[in-house]
Order: sequence, then C-alpha cells, then structure tokens
Amino acid sequence: MNKDDLIKEQFKHALNSTIKAISEETNQLNIKKNQKEFNISKFDNLKDKENFTKLRAEADSEALKRKFSNNSTLEQNIPRTPTCHTLYKISEKIRYELLGSQMMKGISKNLISQYNNKIRMAKSENIKSKEESNISEAFEYYMLNKIMNINLSKSADKILSYWKDDFEKSLDKHINFLRENAENQDIYNSKMSEILQSMEIFESEEEDKKEEQNEDENENNNSNDDQKADSGDSQDKEEESINEGVDSSDEMNEFRLDEQLGNDDAENNEIENIVQKKNLGISNKEYKIYTSEFDETEKAETLENSEEISKLRKNLDQQLTSFQDIITKLANKLQRQLLAKQNRSWEFDLEEGLLDSSKLPRIIIDPYNSLSFKKEKDLEFKDTVVTLLIDNSGSMRGRPITIAALCADILSRTLERCSVKVEILGFTTKNWKGGKSREKWNKHGKLKNPGRLNDLRHIIYKSADTHWRQSKKNLGLMLKEGLLKENIDGEAITWAFNRLKKRKEERKILMVISDGAPVDDSTLSVNSGDFLEKHLKQTVKSIEKNSDIEILAIGIGHDVSRYYKKAIKIADVQELGDVMISQLSGLFENNNKLH
Repeated sequence: MNKDDLIKEQFKHALNSTIKAISEETNQLNIKKNQKEFNISKFDNLKDKENFTKLRAEADSEALKRKFSNNSTLEQNIPRTPTCHTLYKISEKIRYELLGSQMMKGISKNLISQYNNKIRMAKSENIKSKEESNISEAFEYYMLNKIMNINLSKSADKILSYWKDDFEKSLDKHINFLRENAENQDIYNSKMSEILQSMEIFESEEEDKKEEQNEDENENNNSNDDQKADSGDSQDKEEESINEGVDSSDEMNEFRLDEQLGNDDAENNEIENIVQKKNLGISNKEYKIYTSEFDETEKAETLENSEEISKLRKNLDQQLTSFQDIITKLANKLQRQLLAKQNRSWEFDLEEGLLDSSKLPRIIIDPYNSLSFKKEKDLEFKDTVVTLLIDNSGSMRGRPITIAALCADILSRTLERCSVKVEILGFTTKNWKGGKSREKWNKHGKLKNPGRLNDLRHIIYKSADTHWRQSKKNLGLMLKEGLLKENIDGEAITWAFNRLKKRKEERKILMVISDGAPVDDSTLSVNSGDFLEKHLKQTVKSIEKNSDIEILAIGIGHDVSRYYKKAIKIADVQELGDVMISQLSGLFENNNKLH
C-alpha cells in the first residue's frame, strides 16, 4: 500500500469512528443495524480543500441521520401525494442537520461550508421559466435560508424565485414552529407533511384522486343491465382495437418499441383503448404508455440556436481545462491499448514486400541466397460501434453532467482514432409534471393506471456516422440546465437499443451513464411506485438474455447493479473518466467481454 492509500485508509477509519461517536452507536445491535462504511474512495485528492470539506460534511450528515432520524417515524408521516415525498425528505435532512449544527460548532462549520460551496456552484443562466426550474433544488435553497439562516448566491436566489411565492405562502408562517420543534421528529414531520399536502401546487393530484373515487362510486351505482350492455360494447371495441393495432405475426420483434407505439393522433376513446392495451415494453406486458403523441426525438442542434450552443461549448471547454492533464493521459492510454491489438502480425519469407533486414546476414555469407521480404498482415478485428446513453435528468445537474459530457467528448475523439464508431445519446422529458400527455389524460377522463404519463425527449448529440468535429458543439448542450428534467430509463434504453441493432458492425456495445433509479412524478403519481423500475429491469434483462449487444452501466453515486449484470458504481464523478477508459480498454479482447 502506497503512502496516499495509507492516508486514505487512516482517514476512512477516522471518519467512521467519528460517525459512530456522534451517532452514539455504542452497542453492537445499533452498529449492526446502521453498518454503512463511509466510502473514502470517492476522492482521489484529499489535499483539495473543497473535497476534504465535502467529505467531512457528508460524514457528519450521516452521523446526524443515525442519531436524530427514526425511519419508522419518517415513513409514518410521509405525505399521501407522491410528488411531495422528495421535498419531505429534504426537510427531514435539514432538520437533523440543524440539530447537529446546534450541538457542535465543528459540525456546523463543516455543513455550512459544504452548503456554501453548493450554493456557489448553482447555475441559473439557462433557466427562463418556472417549468425549467427544479422544485426540489428550489425547496432546498428555501429551507437552508429559512431554517439554517444560510445566505443564497444570486444564482440560487434566481432558482428559488420561481417557487418563492408558493413556498412563502404555505411555509413562512410555520417556520418558527418548525424550528422550535426540530427536536421532536414526530411533530416536525407531521407538520411538514400537512403543509406540503395543503400547498396549491400539489392540489391537482388530490383532486384527481377524488374525481377517480367519485367516478368509481358512480359506476357502482349503475344498473346491472347497463353494466352488461356497456361491457358488451366495450368488449367488442376492445377486440376490434387489438386486432387492428397489434401485428398478428409470430415473427414480430419484441424489441421494436418504435413499431409497437401505434398511431395515437385521433382523439376518440377507441384509439385510446389501443394505446392502453398494447404491450409496449421489452418482454414486459405490464408496461403501458398513455400516449406517445407528444414525444420527440431531436438532434441536439435543433433544440437551441447556434449562438447559444457555441456559448455552451465554450463553457464545456473551460471546464475541460482543469481536467486536461488527466483526460489526455487516459485518452493516450486507451489509444495505445487499442492500437496495440491491431496490425501487429507479420508474414515472412515472401517474394515481395518490405525487405526483411533480419535475413541480410545470410546474403552476406552466401550471395546466392535470395532476398527475403515480409508483409504486415491484419489480425481479425471486428468492426465495433459504441453507444453512450447519458441520463439527462435534473439530478445530474452540475458536476455529474459536466463530467459525463467531458468523458463523452474525449471518448468519441479517442475511439474514432482507433476506427471505432461512437454514438452519443441523451434522455430526459420535455416537462416536469407530465406536460401535454397529462393534460390529455385530464381532458379524457383520467383513466386509472394510464401508464407512462409524460412527454419524452430523446436527444441525438452525435450519430455513429458523424465525425466528432461535426458534432463537438452539440455536447455543450448537456450543460443547459433547463434541459434536464425527469428520467424514464426503460424506454430510453429501448430507443438506444433499436438504433444500435440496425447497425451493420459486428460488435455492438451500449454504455448507460446514470445516477440512479428512473423517476417521473407524473407517471408514478397515477401508477404503482415501482412501475418504471420494473420496466427498466425487464428491458435490461431481455437485452442481456436475448441479444448479442453488450450492455454496461455506470452509476454515479448510486449502485445500479440491481438493474444491470455489468454495473460499476463510482462514488464521485471524478472517477467517471478513469472507469469508462478502463472498461473500454478491454474492448477488443479475444473473449469479447467487457471486464
């Protein structure tokens, strides 16, 4: 173990000891119950003051959570409205961190320094409307300002400004009550849950549920004759819809999502039934899409004017400067490894080609010996295409999406030098709260369990046949904060898979870069809580089992191995470049497997 690794281990031990001391985990039962080793590997450079502070603050926060937060109390008071859940958990985190700050000056200093760094890094220049602003981020800034008295930067204040009136109207009058009762988790959680559920921005969901209940009661009051007539008519329509909408051929490819979406332009109920009844997932009959009418697949250059794209690319290039040494070193390493596997075999004793200098001595000894030539021969080297599918959700905002864009940029350049084609794709949604899909659902009677209920946005940053120089500006678009919204991973993987499947290359690799589970509040508020997760698991499993396309996932800060067989977790985005390079460096091994 070298000196740096030894220091890391010592610091890791000190942090975990501190966590146990602060949280008062003195008996073996508590230690076993909360046993979560704090991962020091997320920072390569402990001499960096910002990294050092962040690590200490996160360790303090973990300790305070174990000391002051009871999970059963948290779950007992959780709001009924799913969209409130994230805000509710943010408020709980700030509650126990407030208690810790009051308890020890050192903890207060670490937490405030970390939040000040986060606030300083907030970016708002590309946010121009409430729809483009992340409510969770705004709520965190509001609570930090009101509960912990932390001043906001101009950018953080701008992000908050879109939601400030809503928060102040519902929360301002309760701030003192919340601060005074921070030590009583049950009272605090109960009050916060009540406040969130009463906020006007979430009232529409409660109204939806009430209307659905009323519709159920009305249906139950119908006469038996009416029910029989209705069921007969609906059954006939349903059979007609299915016969018209689903391909009866047994050879229909279950992976072709594009061919299974159907025509959803008509406004009548019969067409709506087709959309609800069809199997739209990869080997997953339970997954439904309410409507794909408002989905879009766009080239990056069409989503913003050229001037703004150039500006964002310059921003990316500025960020690239601080990573230039590391990235160049990694890129050269990858290029050397890939090229070393190509064109390194020779044929000897030929009548023409390059003169074989090793055989010249025998000509000197015996001039009657003929000259010997050699020729370099090509090894079997499969044509390869790599697709990088990048999560463009709001939780990727900041350093995660910046590093993902940087790595996509450098990998594209490096792999192209080695004759490997690269496609770079992104996925998000067009809106935060369902957009036009939800509006249509509201308009047409709010059918139960409608399936995916948001407008998808799939982005092509670089196609496989486009050279890096022609697409380099597009990668800067990932830094446009207003672009990053929700993430519906299962359908995005299906889309990337279908594009990859059509390619003629012999070797096809799909690399997914994400920071956790699929999340879309609009969809999850009207379906089961694991609706999107189940579809993601089924999609990945089907590709792994039934396809020769290799799929690999890199989870940023989250373990995604529950979705992918080949999955790597990185604790911090600084590790992303090295992980991607190390995985792709084995691209052309004879066993044809990533390792």
